[in-house]
This record gives sequence, C-alpha cells and structure tokens, in this order.
Amino acid sequence: MVVGSAWVGTACAASLDASLLPRIQGATFEVVAAKPDKDPLTYEKPLPLELLDYQDRTDKYFSIGTAFAIGKNRYVTAGHVLMAGLDSLWGQPSLRDAKGNVYAIDKIEKFDLRRDLVVFSLVKDPAPEPLEINTSPVMNQEVYAVGNALGTGVVIRDGLYTSDTPEQEQGQWKWMRFSAAASPGNSGGPLLDKDGKVIGVVLMKSANENLNYALQMKEVLDAPEKNAVIDSRLSYRLDIFDTTLSNSFKGTFPLPQTLPDFFASYTKLFNAYVETQLKDILAKDADRVFPRGEGSDRLLYNEVWSNMLPRMIVRSNTGEWFLQSNTTKRQSLSNNGYLDVSMAQSKFVMHLRRPDNTPVANFYTDPVVLGDLLAKSGLFARTVGPEHVRITSLGKPISDTVHVDGWKRRWQVRTWTLPYDDTKIIVYCLPLPDGYAMSMVFASAGGAYDSAADLRAITDFMTVEYDGSLAQWAEFLKNTSLLPDAIKDVHLDVTYQKSLSLRTPRFNVAFTPDLLGIEPDSQLSMPLGMLPDHGKVIWGPVGLHYNPRRSESNYLVIYRNVKPPASLDESYASYWDKLINRRHPYESQAYAADGNTKIAAPKLAGDVGKDTVVYTAFFTMGGTQPQDKMKTQLDLLLKGLQVNEH
Repeated sequence: MVVGSAWVGTACAASLDASLLPRIQGATFEVVAAKPDKDPLTYEKPLPLELLDYQDRTDKYFSIGTAFAIGKNRYVTAGHVLMAGLDSLWGQPSLRDAKGNVYAIDKIEKFDLRRDLVVFSLVKDPAPEPLEINTSPVMNQEVYAVGNALGTGVVIRDGLYTSDTPEQEQGQWKWMRFSAAASPGNSGGPLLDKDGKVIGVVLMKSANENLNYALQMKEVLDAPEKNAVIDSRLSYRLDIFDTTLSNSFKGTFPLPQTLPDFFASYTKLFNAYVETQLKDILAKDADRVFPRGEGSDRLLYNEVWSNMLPRMIVRSNTGEWFLQSNTTKRQSLSNNGYLDVSMAQSKFVMHLRRPDNTPVANFYTDPVVLGDLLAKSGLFARTVGPEHVRITSLGKPISDTVHVDGWKRRWQVRTWTLPYDDTKIIVYCLPLPDGYAMSMVFASAGGAYDSAADLRAITDFMTVEYDGSLAQWAEFLKNTSLLPDAIKDVHLDVTYQKSLSLRTPRFNVAFTPDLLGIEPDSQLSMPLGMLPDHGKVIWGPVGLHYNPRRSESNYLVIYRNVKPPASLDESYASYWDKLINRRHPYESQAYAADGNTKIAAPKLAGDVGKDTVVYTAFFTMGGTQPQDKMKTQLDLLLKGLQVNEH
C-alpha cells in the first residue's frame, strides 16, 4: 500500500484494520534532503535527464529514510538516517508528509549511535495524531514494516516477528528480527503490531536472508534525554601496512541541541577520534615504522628512488618496507600533456605532465586550471540512466590549503565536489618541474575528514622523481613558495649551448656541450629520496639523470651510494666492495649494454678507507663506441662532479 496515493489493498494488509490506516499515514514521514540548487560542474553535453524516471527528474528532494511521530512534536528515526545529513552536500535532512509538505528539524532530544536511534522535534510541527506504542510485543505475531521503500513513497508490508537476537558486542539489549520485507528506505520507519501500535524502529536489512532488524521501542523510551550517547566499535587502518586498530568511538555531549549544533558537536568528537586513531596506529610498533627499524634498511640502501609516477612506501607481511608498484594507465592531453594514473590500495596516485600551452603562473596557483585538466583526462563522468556523460570542468574547489609533510614537502590540498552524488574529491598535489605528483580519493561528504586524514598521513610515505626540461626547471625554481627545503638548496645555472651547473648541499656537477648538448628541452631528472645520513634519515637529492633530448641514447647518470649496515645480506657488502675497489662495471672501462655503450666510475670526497658515501658516474652513448672516446667523456663528467660529503 502506498501512503499518499491510492491505497491498493492486499491480502496481507487487509488484516490491518482499515480504520488505522489514516493514523499510520499521518504519523509516518519520508526523511528527505534537498537537491542542490546549483551544479558547479560542466559537462560535455546537456544532461539527458529525460532518461530518468519522472519522479527522479522532477522531485526536488532526495529520499533517504523514514521517520514517525510518537508524541506531541516528538519524532523518531534511525540514527544513521539522521547522520546521512552530516556535512552533506544535500543540506540537512527534513521530513516530508504524504501531501509533499516539508518540515525542518528543530532540536535533537535523544541520540544513541550504538542503538541507532534519534528522537527530535520539528521547527513547525504538523501535529499528526501520533502512533500508539507497545513495549511488550508478542513473538510470532504478524507485524507490519512501514517505510519509504527505495524512495518511492511510504508503503506497508507484512511478515512475522520471528525472534530476538543479542546485540553483537556485549549483548546489552536484543534486536527484534522480523520477516516483513524491508528496503534501504525503510530505515527509521515504524514496525507495527496487528493493532497498529509501534513496537520497534526498522534499522537494518539482513544481508543474507529476509530476516530484518528493528530496535524495540522500550529502548527508545528508556534512552537518556540529556546526553547524546556515542559508543560504536570501529576499525582503523592505513594503506601502508596491515596493522588494524579495533577501538570504540565513545563520547557524550549535552542535549537538546539544534540540528546544526548537534552536527558540530558530533563532528568535533569524531574528528578528534580520527586524529587519535591516526596517531596511535603510527605509534604502534613505532620502532618498525619507516624509516626506522631493520625492515627499512633494504629500501634505504638501494637505488630505488627513480620513479616518475608517485609510489607508496608500504610494509610487507614480513616487515620489509618497499616501493609499491602498480599498473599505470596514461590519459593523453593536448600539447604534450598527459596524466598517468595508477591505484595504490584504495587511493589513486597520478603524475600530471603540464601541457605546453598552460602558463606556469596559472598552473600552480589557480586550482580551477588543475581541476579542468583532471576532468579533460576523462577521469570523471556522471551516469544518467544508461548514459555516462563526461565532466569537463570541476569548477572552483571548496577548499584550497597547503600541507607540509614530515619531509618538508609542500602539498597543495584541493577539494572539489560532486553534488549529485554527495561526494567529495580530495587531491593532494605536490608541485614538480613538469607538473604535479598527486594522490586522490573519492569520499562520501560525511566521511571526507577521515579520508583526508589518511591522505595527509600517507604523504610521509610517498616518493617521486623531480623531472622536467631545463626550461621547466628554470620556471619551477622561481616559485619559491612551492619548493620544499631540499629543493630550495638546489641552484641551477644554465646558459643554453654553453654551460650547465647544478649545485646541491651534497654534490655539484658542471659541464659544457663538449659532454652533452644543453638546450631548453634537454631533460634533467633529479631523484629525491630518503637518505641515510650518519645515523639519521633525511629527504633530498640522491643524484641526477640528464639527457639532451628524451629520444637520444646519449645521457649521464649520477647516483649516491651509502655504505650498508652489517645487518643487510652479503649482496649489499659485495656491491659496496665493487664501488670502492673499482671493479666491473666501475673500472672506467667501456662495455656494451642494450645496444648502447656504457662506462662508469666511482667518485669520492676523500679517502676510500674513510668515506661512507660514494657517488657513481655513468655515461652512455648509442651504438658501439671505442674505449678512448668513452673514457674522454667519462673524464669530462668526473672533472665536473664534486662530492661534498663523506
């Protein structure tokens, strides 16, 4: 039977006295949220809204649940129905009656998150005749679930009150189990006995069988009046390791409160809980969290920091930390721009190469430019009926801040919205010479703080190579407000076709076109990683790759190597021995590799016996080249390379 339209009788509902139906109809309401008035998004074409059902395209509200009256200006719904309005892009929940009248919620009178109940009043009470209450229902009797089934209006469906089952954590109360059909929109609606009296609040649909859950009305009536009660067991984890915390989110705050004040009080408690969980999970086995502990050494003493796509540092189940590798998909943009996209656990990780026709001044400072480039890559689409309509612009973000991670890198944090889906897009953007390294997540509006906190924590476990043309590097280094401390200490002096000089706190390199060409489009890649440094770990340049043009086979590579600890296996000691004793391939002898000719040698600051840091210099030329030519080029490279650390 549909409340608010023709009441179509059924055999099941016929046993419910027809004289009760107007009272049930008047006391039962949809819980609704207003559809956004404005859409910040731009689409590739007009949305084909005609493909939607009439009700979907004409209704100005989203239907999210059911509520009912139990007294004078006293209404009940499920706690999770009310909480759907927390930070929602759809606005705060309201009640709608069968005639389409909408009533704003006034004050929250009772709230128990664990029992999933809320009692509240309305700003303007329509004063329906409330439902009578039965606190002693009889098992195995016929019952009626009344609710907003799948957003199509309030319906009544019959079944049996079959059993009670203890609540899952401590058995402090019993859930009612019933066989009357229930859909997601039924949440918060009344469960009635054969006399039309409310015996429970419909809460959950069973996942595996048609036995659904309700909270007995006695629990609603006995709930405290003056305090909101929060006691919910939640699990918490980060994508970097398999550690999981299972704790209870607990707290109270005074009632009654207006709905905005209630949400503010809840948000304050929940956000503090998230921060506590984040702190605790990183403190758990803190001596084994990267870069601490022997499980970090294999990563710290390996040449692993040359990666164009951002990669997450994660811990295996054996306790070893490594760089996670993922399948990458490239989305091409105009004017040599592109977006490389990969998934790292539940997060997107991306590298955006700035299109050549996008001015640097706008690219780094105007988030609309970034959002439009992400949209043009085809990442976002809105489903309307059977069609997927591409979003071509995200508009202005609702927030644009900066986060400085533990390595002093400055991430731009932008949040955009998809109002039609009540979703936020949270993006952490690390400026690079050629564009951005990014991590991104889609989060429900109400869960955005939790998701953003995860992304914030994971920035300390992200690594990416700084890459770009010499022209891009020159523009990038001018934007000092974007630069991490380690890059601010890098000085690049270039005179095209004449000289290049790169100075860092740990090494310098300089050369002329006698070694390699120096042009605006010559490519300079600087791996930046976590550097063991005399008992501590810092973040900074670990070398460079230089190529006159990406298509050329001639290039140079410089890389920092640190004496490995004795705890690592023999392969590390053997590699170190090769370096300091100049054994192959570090003996300045040309050799063939992959159709090219290579030559390499170590470079130290002082004595072999005292140094714990050795830089390796590689020079590569295409095809087969003679030893004397390769040695001449290597000598030029070594002459211009200065090591400033021991």
